[in-house]
Amino acid sequence: MTGSVLAFPTPASLGSIDQYIQAVNRFALLTAAEEVDLGRRWRDDQDLDAARKLVLSHLRLVVAVSRNYLGYGLPQADLIQEGNIGLMKAVRRFDPERGVRLVSFALHWIRAEIHEYVLRNWRLVKLATTKAQRKLFFNLRSMKASTAALTQAQAKAIASDLGVKPEEVIEMETRLSGGDVSLDPAPGDEDSVAPIAWLSDPGDEPVEILERSETAARRSEGLQRAMTRLDDRSRRIIEARWLREDDSTSTLQELADEYGVSAERIRQIESKALKTMRSEMAAL
Repeated sequence: MTGSVLAFPTPASLGSIDQYIQAVNRFALLTAAEEVDLGRRWRDDQDLDAARKLVLSHLRLVVAVSRNYLGYGLPQADLIQEGNIGLMKAVRRFDPERGVRLVSFALHWIRAEIHEYVLRNWRLVKLATTKAQRKLFFNLRSMKASTAALTQAQAKAIASDLGVKPEEVIEMETRLSGGDVSLDPAPGDEDSVAPIAWLSDPGDEPVEILERSETAARRSEGLQRAMTRLDDRSRRIIEARWLREDDSTSTLQELADEYGVSAERIRQIESKALKTMRSEMAAL
């Protein structure tokens, strides 16, 4: 087995992607009989030399598939690398008895790995997580008639073709038309206003939150203490005029009718009570 491994050529360390492509195109294609024989050797005996020949003879397939994804702006070398992982997974699962050529079986695995790589690396924030979003991500741009925004009719037509909802088409178009924006200013451009300036709130700092909480607690405690300094009538007037939770405050005349005095007298009692409470709360 050692001799057969050495006799089968492999790409050496290559200086460019073009040299790599030229090298893999020199690997001979396998006949159906050779493929079945190698598949059986790998399946039954875990013959690594057989698996290696299956992989190397299909490297040109990965190169061909990778060309379909160059429009996403990612390096072709990385696309090929991910596709090769999919090819190796396909070889590991290949069953030569099913009567299906490895090229047909491997296409699914190669594309799946490249899809995952594109989704992970096209943007910092992953754009497609559901099945419908993935379908739209890889098909929407090619299905648009122009670079202009989709109309409702166009969105419905694309949604019908792909079996998704029109609103999902519009949402994916919006995602694809956007871009990554840095939260912080660019190096050397501190004068510009970056999104972080709108996102940060000094009031949400832990120290500020703690101070507000303690201040509110002190005020609540002080209010309760100040209320105990009032007589029953003054306390009733303050509660009716200032401390109703439903905002249905009583008027001076309503309280005057309740206690059988003038509205001016209620105002005087209220004023005196408030002065007493301010004095008590200021002492905290």
